[in-house]
Amino acid sequence: MDTEQKLEVLGAAAKYDICASTSIKSGRPTGRDTIGSHAPAGICHSYTPDGRCVSLLKVLMTNSCRNDCKYCVNRVSNDFERSSFEPEELANIFIELYRRNYLEGIFLSSGVQKSSNYTMEKMLAVAEILRYKYKYRGYIHLKALPHSSPDLIERGAQLADRMSVNLESPNPDRLRLIAHEKNFMLDLIEPINVIQKQIQKGLLKAGQTTQFVVGAAGETDLELLKTTNWLYKHKSLKRAYFSAFVPPEPSSQGQVASNIKKVPLIREHRLYQADWLMRFYEFKLEDLVLQSDSNLSLELDPKMVAALKYREQFPVEINNAPFKTLLRIPGVGPTAAKRIYRVRKEHRFTDINELKNIGVVVKRAKNFILINGKAQGNIKNIVMAKQLELFQPVPLLLT
Repeated sequence: MDTEQKLEVLGAAAKYDICASTSIKSGRPTGRDTIGSHAPAGICHSYTPDGRCVSLLKVLMTNSCRNDCKYCVNRVSNDFERSSFEPEELANIFIELYRRNYLEGIFLSSGVQKSSNYTMEKMLAVAEILRYKYKYRGYIHLKALPHSSPDLIERGAQLADRMSVNLESPNPDRLRLIAHEKNFMLDLIEPINVIQKQIQKGLLKAGQTTQFVVGAAGETDLELLKTTNWLYKHKSLKRAYFSAFVPPEPSSQGQVASNIKKVPLIREHRLYQADWLMRFYEFKLEDLVLQSDSNLSLELDPKMVAALKYREQFPVEINNAPFKTLLRIPGVGPTAAKRIYRVRKEHRFTDINELKNIGVVVKRAKNFILINGKAQGNIKNIVMAKQLELFQPVPLLLT
């Protein structure tokens, strides 16, 4: 298999890893004898055929893997042609594409060939060639493989802008169902701890991320959100990614045997919305409203569901509502809330179109606000009492 064929195969095999959030600056010094930089707008984006946003040359070191994870197309029990890059080969490909302005950075992941440490050594060799031989100072994201040794992760932190460990499942019991060879605490959480220590030392300016395969192990949204909430609070997590499980397509030389059903993309979308509320809207985990099965509503977004569930808190007066209350109004995001808060110091809102001009989605917000004591809509216009019965609070056992 020639280099071009390898790139096609191993690039396609990496599509299940999500890494769309890379619009950061590396902070690495540049000079006349270096190459690579970050434009102010961040890493350029492209899109795969299935609609996922890709910011980098996203590729696997190898699609060979000793593990037999049920959700993964590259698992050892799947019979298809395997391929691998040599470090110098992959580094040369990347630099050639970079010099042609096809890309701005690299996301490097891999199957586990022979052992995690053996494969991590090869991945680190690629980064070292880019940094030291080619003096590349652009963006590098390295995937830390399960059970990687701390010294290899520390080396990776010296070379990369971001590192990540894919948890795939929210807890040990769920992981055991789809990846029985992996130990949740030793193979996954421990590398996350090592990465966190490197961040605390001032390395990995873009932080660390993780990914969950949604629905592969039958987990609930509550389980996923509890784990992400814990990671944000205690493990310096920058971003969690959610990937709705899609049964991998069989290759021309093998078949993927899986009884795990495809998960609707709307569930992935709802998890991202809930995650966004916790990260940017000052929502706590217990503020989110889940259905009786501990999952988010698929019909309505979680912010709207919360507003409807706690409708006794609305409508609120837009001219004096606290900032935190503004963030609870559907159609008002952090930017619009800041603008409202700032404008109110010198101006009193009198018309809903004024809110539209500063970024409020008035079609969503009007039923939840008052302007100078006058209602702009009615919550009863957007939900029936029977629908509200669906939204029963679920007790949260936080650890």
